Amino acid sequence: MIIYNTTFHIEKDVHDEGLDYLKKHYIPQVIASGFLQSPGLRRVMQTEEDEGYSYSVQFCVKNVETLDYWLQTEGTAIHKELVARFGHKIAGFSTLLEEINWEK
Repeated sequence: MIIYNTTFHIEKDVHDEGLDYLKKHYIPQVIASGFLQSPGLRRVMQTEEDEGYSYSVQFCVKNVETLDYWLQTEGTAIHKELVARFGHKIAGFSTLLEEINWEK
């Protein structure tokens, strides 16, 4: 099992709309196929001087092959919808996390 994490930075002037979009459109679209599961949404803690807000969106996925398939068949289109709606007002970068059993 791996975790697909995308950190989104949302500019202040579209913050409320952008966060609402992640909750009501982006996350439901991603999990609809069943390839990515167990969504999580977390705010990145930061100082008030920042020019926006950052959020981490995480999904569990069986393996890298499944993620690659999802990205090619659905993920690119979902990302394009986000860019078409918000342009450069929401920017993101993704990382893959491998779960390690710390008890062994």
